[in-house]
Amino acid sequence: MISIENVSLQFGQRKLFSGVNIVFSSGNCYGLIGANGSGKSTFLKILSGEIDSSAGEVVIPPGKRVSILKQDQFAFDEFTVLTTVIIGHKKLYEIMVDKDALYSKTPFTDEDGMRASELEGEFSEAGGWNAESEAAKLLSGLGIEEALHTAQMKQLEAWQKVRVLLAQALFGNPDILLLDEPTNYLDVESSMWLEEFLCNFDNTAIVVSHDRHFLDKVCTHIADIDFGKIHLYPGNYTFWSEASQLAARQRSEQNRKIEEKRKELKEFIMRFANNASKSRQATSRKKILEKLTIEDIEPSSRKYPYINFEQEREAGNELLGINNLFKAVDGQIMFERLNITIHKGDKVAFVGPNDLAKTVLFQILMNESQADSGPEGRGGAFKWGFSTKRAYYPRDNSAFFKADLNIVDWLRQYSANTEEEFIRAFLGRMLFSGEESLKLVNVLSGGEKARCMLARMMVAQPNVLILDEPTNHLDLEAITSLNRGLEKFRGTILFSSHDHQLVHSVANRIIEIAPKSYIDRVGTTFDEYLESAQIKEQRHQLYAAVN
Repeated sequence: MISIENVSLQFGQRKLFSGVNIVFSSGNCYGLIGANGSGKSTFLKILSGEIDSSAGEVVIPPGKRVSILKQDQFAFDEFTVLTTVIIGHKKLYEIMVDKDALYSKTPFTDEDGMRASELEGEFSEAGGWNAESEAAKLLSGLGIEEALHTAQMKQLEAWQKVRVLLAQALFGNPDILLLDEPTNYLDVESSMWLEEFLCNFDNTAIVVSHDRHFLDKVCTHIADIDFGKIHLYPGNYTFWSEASQLAARQRSEQNRKIEEKRKELKEFIMRFANNASKSRQATSRKKILEKLTIEDIEPSSRKYPYINFEQEREAGNELLGINNLFKAVDGQIMFERLNITIHKGDKVAFVGPNDLAKTVLFQILMNESQADSGPEGRGGAFKWGFSTKRAYYPRDNSAFFKADLNIVDWLRQYSANTEEEFIRAFLGRMLFSGEESLKLVNVLSGGEKARCMLARMMVAQPNVLILDEPTNHLDLEAITSLNRGLEKFRGTILFSSHDHQLVHSVANRIIEIAPKSYIDRVGTTFDEYLESAQIKEQRHQLYAAVN
């Protein structure tokens, strides 16, 4: 348990939140949400003691251990991977260091022997005898192969270091677990493993994440930073989102009888409560929701952009042909013998552990990169249908924002309709209104640039969308709006994303790319793809061939 008593945080004239009074209880997982810049990561740092609040205090019962996912990938470069994980339990690690120093002493005195006996007792009590096996189990669950467990951290790739730091945070069954974007750099299997870990975690967990599927799976409560306050709501993210929107609609409908509103909200609550799965987290949520009243639900101040893609004209049926495509980067094969035909209306999610492979494929299809000659010396090829009109959302958009232009003039470059009223109205739907639309594009935040790039795609009125990790830098509201926009789009989509819900709800075709081969499944949802025993076996063979 952790108690927040009248906590406030202010930087100069900017107040992030004030008068926060919350109790986070054991056995629950809390999803901390809020608009970009609202102070989610900062709040976790206050809870961990990394920074001080402007007022109030955080009360943690004596003897309770707090663990936080660290962000500095280079802090443990001189340690081995296993040792880095064990460092997550500070007390245990200090005992181990003291033991090693004591046993290396010469001469070894009687006093040293007594101290060694004390340390051995503390070591056993802290779970020291199982430490290495527990650390190894966490690492394996997160996709760090056993051969790397004794390697130094500086030998690992960035994505591997992030997973080791996550294992460090989870190690030793902490009483309070604080995780900031824990699914970053995780593949599907590792994310599912983490979901299961948190669903079975008996202590207090507080998580910041932009992954709606992850929040729905693991959270028993949502802690919402809004109006400069932090409010607790029972249920997962989807329940909070839909309930807050329902409450907002009800408040705007002044003429409806209070009993009708009460009945509608009660039915809504029970629908969620009765839709619980068999997991412990879901059962806990169900019990809480059954006790909820309409007074417990408040509308949110959060704004959703309006993301809607219209086609200027429809494309023909034969939309894209990819023939025997091959590409290697720095000697590493991205893909080879790629033979794919894309038809009108396909919404294809490209998945696989190597994000660079998907990025390179999209760059080739947009003529920003060239395919290589294959192993047989024959270069692959691709051909777009004559009537296709394409819009591209690259993973790295920095090249688009170097100009000294305001947002209105920036978007005007890409629009057939250049009238001021049209451009401003369009930007207003993307939450750039009034003075916001006159900001210079070279000083925009990551989230603002992402919304600009989506606006650029929308004004183009394409019939083919190519999106490379479009949810990066977007807040949960923008991700939800993008999800809806892609579901409604009547054209063709090629995309990659780590957002489970986006892939599951948008894609009607899954293509998984590995260096030596690929899997192509039409008419299969992402969840069906992951759960199919036949496809699991294919995937095992796919990566066994690589290794």
